[in-house]
Amino acid sequence: MTISVLYDAPGPVARRRSAMTSVVGAVILIALTAWLISTLAAERTTAAGAVLPGLFDSSRWDIFADPVVWQSLGRGALNTLAMAAVAAVLALAIGVLFSFGRTARSRWIRFPVAVLLEFFRGMPVLLMMLFVLLVFSTGTYWAGVTALAVYNGAIIGEALRAGIRSLPAGQREAGLAIGLHPIRTRLIIEFPQAFRQMLPIIIAQLVVLLKDTSLAYIVGYSELLRTGQNLTNFFGNRYNFSFFFIVLAMYLVMNLILSWVARIVSRRTASRTRPAVVDATVTGPTGGRATAGKGSATPD
Repeated sequence: MTISVLYDAPGPVARRRSAMTSVVGAVILIALTAWLISTLAAERTTAAGAVLPGLFDSSRWDIFADPVVWQSLGRGALNTLAMAAVAAVLALAIGVLFSFGRTARSRWIRFPVAVLLEFFRGMPVLLMMLFVLLVFSTGTYWAGVTALAVYNGAIIGEALRAGIRSLPAGQREAGLAIGLHPIRTRLIIEFPQAFRQMLPIIIAQLVVLLKDTSLAYIVGYSELLRTGQNLTNFFGNRYNFSFFFIVLAMYLVMNLILSWVARIVSRRTASRTRPAVVDATVTGPTGGRATAGKGSATPD
């Protein structure tokens, strides 16, 4: 039996109150769900006086028996993933560069990088897409990729900087004590640990990046949202909700898969990190050894 040392065990009154709260919450949730379903299933009258069937009527979903519709949605999903994949790789590279610049010892490097990073963090992604498209004439795909990579790279760079700052000073001192160059110390000792610590934040930011690809709809890129809107315009407003629901479900599936993969990577990385913190040693050019977990250097 596991005994909590943080909270007292609830008594009879607390358990009864918790049960009542759960029942009331469940009833409210069921009532809201029933109201939402009945509202969506009710017939609607347009401004022109036409009566449309409920949103769950089969006449609103019959077009999805046509494979061409799914092929169009599939191409939109692939375009979304193509933009997200390239932007994610570039964002990680930009984030690493920003983290190096923000943690540089020279203020002549650190201050301009900080100003640049704050500028990119404060600029809306959509405006950045429009700026790249109008100024550099890169086309819609590269305008979206560039804006997503720069914005999310700035966020990831700050996360990596925070991860490096959170490491004990002994990590850097150990690398320097065995004769490593400061940049090499950063690359092989500090940065890998900071990346593992900040991995959940980085993965969460990549999920945001995937969702932000829908902003490329504004600049004319044929990603999933724009594909759904084009299909709605082609088949008519009767299928507006149907395409909205399908596109939403496809975004949810992609994000849930990415989050699932992220949890697996985070769990495996954490299991590898725990013993490494205690036992990992780094061999320097002089033959010395630095015990990473203890933050000390022991020359042989």
